[in-house]
Amino acid sequence: MRIVVSEFTSLDGVVQAPGGPEEDTDGGFAHGGWSHPYFDPEVVGGAFDDAVAAADGLLFGRRTWRTMAGAWPERAGDPFADRMNSLKKYVVSSTLGESDLTWNNTTLIGGGEALGEIRELRATEGGNLLVMGSPTLVRSLLGAGLVDELRLMLMPVLLGGGKSIFPDDAVQRPLELVSTVVSDNGVHVCTYRPAAGGE
Repeated sequence: MRIVVSEFTSLDGVVQAPGGPEEDTDGGFAHGGWSHPYFDPEVVGGAFDDAVAAADGLLFGRRTWRTMAGAWPERAGDPFADRMNSLKKYVVSSTLGESDLTWNNTTLIGGGEALGEIRELRATEGGNLLVMGSPTLVRSLLGAGLVDELRLMLMPVLLGGGKSIFPDDAVQRPLELVSTVVSDNGVHVCTYRPAAGGE
């Protein structure tokens, strides 16, 4: 499988709580819902739809999984929601138990052995394993060289601090820009893959 990361991000690299005020207030983050003014159905919505349509499975950290599990099951009947609900889902957590996995088709990956299990999953036959949100997990995946594609919806706003997906380990990781599309309101949807000869 290919691990594909899809993220809404500010120009200063913040991915925290793009969807709503109460989504993630860790660290006193007060800009929840910041992506809404820049969302357009054609470019940004299209990139999101394309990513989910090409996915064979979804991989989440605990917080993002909880948010998604609380939202998508009740939207059954909408084609996009039905796709989200039907896909195989994996959640990395050291605190969730099997009884917490209320969203159908969810498999728990224990936090302690997560990267090893994800490596094994990535080595199996299949298409894209899509990661959305989940900044802590994405930092670990990037740090371990397990991300095959990075799709960033780069929005023209500075947030001044918040959670990032990028490792802070002083390691250089060259990327190749595969494609970019720009929306009318200045969002750059950029697809990157590890550059040949990179990590």
